[in-house]
Amino acid sequence: MTAATAKNSNKDNIMEFPERIPYECSTAEAYTPCKLPKDVPDWWKDARKSAYDRFKEQGLPTQKLERFKYSNVAKAVSQWDGVLAEPKGDYPSDIVSCAVEKSETEAWVKDLLFANPPGLEKYADTALWDLNTAYFKYGGVVDIPAGEIVDNPIVLKTQGQDDTYTSLRFIMRVGDNAEVTLVEEFDGEGEYWRNRVSQFVLGKNAKVKHIRIVRDSDKAAYTQSSHVQLDRDANYECFTLTTGVGFTRHQVHVELNGQNGHASFDGLNLLSGKDHGDTTILIDHKAPHCTSNQFYRSLLNDKAHGIFQGKVHVFEGAQKTDGYQLSNAIILSETAQMDTKPELEIYADDVQCSHGATTGQLDDEPLFYLRSRGLSEKEAKQLLMQAFVGEVLDKIQNDDYRVKVDGYVDEWLKANL
Repeated sequence: MTAATAKNSNKDNIMEFPERIPYECSTAEAYTPCKLPKDVPDWWKDARKSAYDRFKEQGLPTQKLERFKYSNVAKAVSQWDGVLAEPKGDYPSDIVSCAVEKSETEAWVKDLLFANPPGLEKYADTALWDLNTAYFKYGGVVDIPAGEIVDNPIVLKTQGQDDTYTSLRFIMRVGDNAEVTLVEEFDGEGEYWRNRVSQFVLGKNAKVKHIRIVRDSDKAAYTQSSHVQLDRDANYECFTLTTGVGFTRHQVHVELNGQNGHASFDGLNLLSGKDHGDTTILIDHKAPHCTSNQFYRSLLNDKAHGIFQGKVHVFEGAQKTDGYQLSNAIILSETAQMDTKPELEIYADDVQCSHGATTGQLDDEPLFYLRSRGLSEKEAKQLLMQAFVGEVLDKIQNDDYRVKVDGYVDEWLKANL
């Protein structure tokens, strides 16, 4: 709000504030970042139009929506207010792939692109997905054939450009009994908004290991929507490191559609300054004998704000479900904030589901012990923090990227302790 203007007279001294105009769905077009891309295939125009119409009807998500109660997206992106442009050059900047078939116009790709956003009917808060669909121009399709074992990781590197908006779309289909490791690295400089959608379809007994490293600019906004569908005996494991980005929102929707499926999400959030990191996960257990795991740890300094919302939804008939959630956070300053909201929605009677959350400061006792052994306060804190994050970092099964993430963690700890 702008500074109040004082109005003085002989009779009174009244502080008058300008009227605050609230964000409304009808103003959604004012928040769109740039003109809709024109050079897209004809078959895409209908899907883009219907998505854009839904976006205008819903508007940008506000904190009145349950899953966005801790994240004000409209405020985070209003600074640009329609002045962003498309990035220059090829985008993403670097795609290295193995055993990949790009097939943007195949029927199964079109089915995914034309599909309504997951959770639209139940939650009515999927406007960011629709905004991505409306502006979609850049992205990639990866199709791993049945039985293919991809030895080397598929690596996608994306760099944000100042004063740009991008609607990247990534689609991966992994055939029956196929295995692949996907690594995504995001960084950039300046002010930009990346609004991304990822779709994964895993066949029977397919296995995907996914590493996502987000190190965007502290002036950037990164909104990510992911949808993962697993068939019988499929396994999807994802690790995410988030650090440095000014505003980030990871929204994940998983559907375990076949028996004995497994999905796990592990992550580390290193937030400082005015960083805002929101992780919101919904796992739908639709078939029996499936397991899921959510394990996140966060370090917050300065005025950073961390959010973890994890939900396990067990459908009727999904017996023998095992769903687990855990969020641990350490606050390193008096002005940092962590909000945690675990949820269970269960309609089956033979399940094992649990959740836990802790938020606090460093324990003085081990800190005193380490200092009594000759370590400085900074060295002692760094050792304790390394032990705290080490358990979640052990989830990274690729040695090269484990070393890489360790380096980013050490860099952050040195700057914040």
